[in-house]
Amino acid sequence: MTTIKDVARATGLPAKTIRYYEEIGLIHPTRATNGYRHFSEEDEHRLTFLGRARALGFSIAECRDLLNLYNDKSRASADVRAIAAQHLKDIEQKIDALAAMRDTLAHLVDACAGDARPDCPILRDLSG
Repeated sequence: MTTIKDVARATGLPAKTIRYYEEIGLIHPTRATNGYRHFSEEDEHRLTFLGRARALGFSIAECRDLLNLYNDKSRASADVRAIAAQHLKDIEQKIDALAAMRDTLAHLVDACAGDARPDCPILRDLSG
């Protein structure tokens, strides 16, 4: 068994995040009589899984669902795929929205003379 410091080092997750994951029930380390957390190999594996899933942008709720599916040996891969496909769709929508923001802002920056005159198309556009 390892301490929170050890498991944080091994997984690359901050101790604060590990405590949060315990608080919301994603991991269940044992407690010693002195109150210190002790993490099993399974806890470390779950934390690595969570760190990777979060790095890919999955929400806490999605991570919970993915962990449940991971632990369900009778799962259908279609269920896992559905979660990942929806997440991919959400990411693509965000990328499209960011590209539209970039294009609008680039147009406004190009339209602004950026000199000593008070006229500014950026401010004009922002004001509606």
